Amino acid sequence: MGSERMEMRKRQMSVAQETPSSTQAQHGIGNRASNACCFCWCCCCSCSCLTVRNQDEERARRTSHELRAESIPNCEESPTPTLEEVNAWAQSFDKLMITPAGRNAFREFLRTEFSEENMLFWMACEELKQESNKSVIEEKARLIYEDYISILSPKEVSLDSRVREVINRNMLEPSQHTFDDAQLQIYTLMHRDSYPRFMNSAIYKDLLQSLSEKSINA
Repeated sequence: MGSERMEMRKRQMSVAQETPSSTQAQHGIGNRASNACCFCWCCCCSCSCLTVRNQDEERARRTSHELRAESIPNCEESPTPTLEEVNAWAQSFDKLMITPAGRNAFREFLRTEFSEENMLFWMACEELKQESNKSVIEEKARLIYEDYISILSPKEVSLDSRVREVINRNMLEPSQHTFDDAQLQIYTLMHRDSYPRFMNSAIYKDLLQSLSEKSINA
């Protein structure tokens, strides 16, 4: 009997020693599970932050794209010019540029000479002058700089170093008049260089002849 009691006591002691180890092991598993859960939560939080940031960046890119698309219309809406208007275009460059129909015809000619960016830049500057919202002005000024002033742009317009320095200073605080000097220089370039060739072009002569024939037949 004594030996049996001793044997039972040994078994009880061994069970009692194993129980804390098992409990510790279970606690360890629980901690790992908790840590894993915490890790997953952190990852999910990071993913959410990245998603929000990506959405903001995409929204900003979309806004820039929309502004850029709005600032470069394929052509301006205008009624068919009259014979008197087209004849007036030959009197001065100002009379050509003051009408949407004149700008459309001139822009079509510039496209054949691969210099349409001069008219696009001039039009973008005119559009900028109509803005009053500060954030829109800043965004449009940035787009104009990227599209027509930056040396990395395929649509870069030809400006001298003095005007470029003025633009760079103005871009520190963009306004409706950030590109005034540059716009005047490009206007003068189109007047002296492209306008005389436009007046002798088939585009202008064909339009003039077409309107003359309609006037005779009317």
